[in-house]
Parts: sequence; structure tokens; C-alpha cells
Amino acid sequence: MPDSPPDKVSEDELQSLIELLELRIKVIRDQELRENHPDEQLRQLQEVSESLMAWHQEKAGRLSPRLKHFMEGCSYEKALAWAKGGNG
Repeated sequence: MPDSPPDKVSEDELQSLIELLELRIKVIRDQELRENHPDEQLRQLQEVSESLMAWHQEKAGRLSPRLKHFMEGCSYEKALAWAKGGNG
């Protein structure tokens, strides 16, 4: 598979985004963690949120306008649907 043009994110980078977004959902939906270890859930959510912000900042100049809009607005479910749709 040829390298992605320099103005677009690669498939590997999109996969990394998908993994971060899915991890965020998993942490949010973890009822056992929320009920028994709320401080740990907040720590994990902060960690994944910081990773998402870093991913966005590192690649902001190469994102499609739509994905950039979703990431800037923290519309992470929409970003996940977009990334899984292969719109990179």
C-alpha cells in the first residue's frame, strides 16, 4: 500500500484514533468502575482525553475539514463513525 499523501492522515493514524475513541467510550460506559472506583474512572477518562487532544494537535494540519470539525467540537462519537467509515 502506498504512503498516504503528506496532507492526509494515514490508515495507521486513523486506526490509532479509532482505538482512542473506543477506549474513551469503554471508560465512560464502565459502570463497575464508576460505582466502585470513581476516582480511577476520572483518571482514565482524563488520560484518554489528553491523548485525544494530543492526537488532534499533532495531526490538525492534515485532517479533513469534517474530521477536524468533529475533533475541535469534541464530537467524538461522530469522529468515530467518520473514521470507521474510511473517510480518511
